[in-house]
Amino acid sequence: MTIADHLVVGEVGFAAWKSSDAFDEVYLDPDVIERVGQEFAIFAENTSGDVHVAELKGVIVGWTARDNDRDYISDVWVHPDHQGRGVGRALVLHILSVIAAEGHPLARIDTHASNANAIRLYERCGFETVWRGIEFSKSMNVDLEKVHLEKRLT
Repeated sequence: MTIADHLVVGEVGFAAWKSSDAFDEVYLDPDVIERVGQEFAIFAENTSGDVHVAELKGVIVGWTARDNDRDYISDVWVHPDHQGRGVGRALVLHILSVIAAEGHPLARIDTHASNANAIRLYERCGFETVWRGIEFSKSMNVDLEKVHLEKRLT
């Protein structure tokens, strides 16, 4: 992935994040938006994990990443102009195949509890909710209600 791709990954992720209606207004104050924008801008370059992109006609329209544990999907983002077209599902299924090929018996992912579209996508890909509660978001610097989901791979 080139430096230019790193920037596009950040732009796609931030656009997807901003378009979500999953967050309460309190989380969308200008300081939070700026902090999250900066996190997206540096993510691809600074991640210790791997980033997988979805391209249409040579343009990055979505991406997924594993930034922590190898069985944990840290990110799935699809540009708002391409949501609802199967890009997110393709990304999730791809990263699940990578995790399974590495021999992990379980895949994990989490999202904001009110992000109904993401939860529905993950459930359609075979994930089940295993926890719901309040968790601190480092990137947003606020407490969020989160949902943790898991999928058995073996």
